[in-house]
Amino acid sequence: MRLDKFLKVSRLIKRRTLAKEVADQGRIAINGVTAKASSTVKVGDEVAIQFGQKKVTVKITDLKETTKKEDASQLYEIIKEERVEVSENESL
Repeated sequence: MRLDKFLKVSRLIKRRTLAKEVADQGRIAINGVTAKASSTVKVGDEVAIQFGQKKVTVKITDLKETTKKEDASQLYEIIKEERVEVSENESL
């Protein structure tokens, strides 16, 4: 499954276009490697996403084409959430 679609279906990022923008900025990594929106994800992959000053790392536990809002969090398991210091140059 494409990374941008997984992020939308799992509701880690609400819109697929936003997931693409975040990936294009180099703020998403799969298994430690910077990923593009079109990158393929599979069960067991670790996805790290930087949201401003917060970095969330999740492990993919399931892949589905669609899911209900209540069941979206079952597609991944949060490994860690950490606060990241962002320099002024990166925040622009």
